[in-house]
Amino acid sequence: MSKLVVISGAAGMTGSKTSEYLLNHGYVVIGYDNFFCGSRSLIENLNKNKNFIFFEYDINNNSQMDDLFEFIKENYSDYEKYFINCAAVVHTKHFYHPDNTFKTNVLGMKNLLDRSILNGFTKYINCSTSEVYSMHSYQEGGVKEEDAILLATAENSLRTSYAAGKLLTEFFMKDAVEQGKIKGCSIRFANVYSPDEVYSDHIIPHIIDSVRDNNKVVLLENAKETRRTFLNNYDSCAAVVKLLENDNCLDGTIYNVGTEEEIYITDLVEKIVSIIGKEKTDVEIEFKGRRSADPPRRLLSIAKIKNLAGWSPKISLDEGLKECINKRIHNNEALV
Repeated sequence: MSKLVVISGAAGMTGSKTSEYLLNHGYVVIGYDNFFCGSRSLIENLNKNKNFIFFEYDINNNSQMDDLFEFIKENYSDYEKYFINCAAVVHTKHFYHPDNTFKTNVLGMKNLLDRSILNGFTKYINCSTSEVYSMHSYQEGGVKEEDAILLATAENSLRTSYAAGKLLTEFFMKDAVEQGKIKGCSIRFANVYSPDEVYSDHIIPHIIDSVRDNNKVVLLENAKETRRTFLNNYDSCAAVVKLLENDNCLDGTIYNVGTEEEIYITDLVEKIVSIIGKEKTDVEIEFKGRRSADPPRRLLSIAKIKNLAGWSPKISLDEGLKECINKRIHNNEALV
């Protein structure tokens, strides 16, 4: 039977690269995005494949979602159908806006899950976030999926409204699977980066662009002691596909997806400066401002997905940074 995958947030990092992989492996892909933080150039590339269909739709627009699922019903009724929800996976624009976060991550996700079940979809991948670990995001060997978590409250930061919403989607996913309505799981990604990022809101493109343009990098005061792992987007999308194609993993539970290659943010700056080919004395680091509810470390255990799905990250931080730098500096291509 032919297979169709519908992907929300198809113009973003995770959605676009996952679409590319699936198209290269014989799937038909329907993607949609409202370009809130996605890239039109990525969609232009995907549109070159005859098995990719794109709609400029908004996850929160019920009329557009009606049209989308009616289109699928009319044209792909005899296909095996899967859904991957990549809308608002992780983006800093969402962190401090509870109303928008609630509409997209909670109402939007639940609406899509219900529609998928109603329309005979057999699998659903819910892209969540490691932000749900909040201040309890580190322990020796990495925090595990089953560990009790401690969300920071509104007294600490509005930022965690994003995490609270994503956490709720994991309950929707688990409940639907346990009731036998669909197969699926949730994925908690940790600090995904990509050479195709359009904006410099995330830390790696921010550092690269700052060094390129100003020889100066402005960081939060938190960065003096902050350590993180960084997952290349190719690896994150490979994890999505591994889980999608492994029915034994679609048990309603949660899978951490990250790396074990941890680095201080200040060391990350020095590494990027070195790869660019400058001396660290050429670049100034300024510390300014502080972000609440920001854990000094975020290290996830990825033992579960390694053991059950056979996935592990393949691209080292050095390799990934070189690719990002080549795209943002040496090619200097405008991604719009």
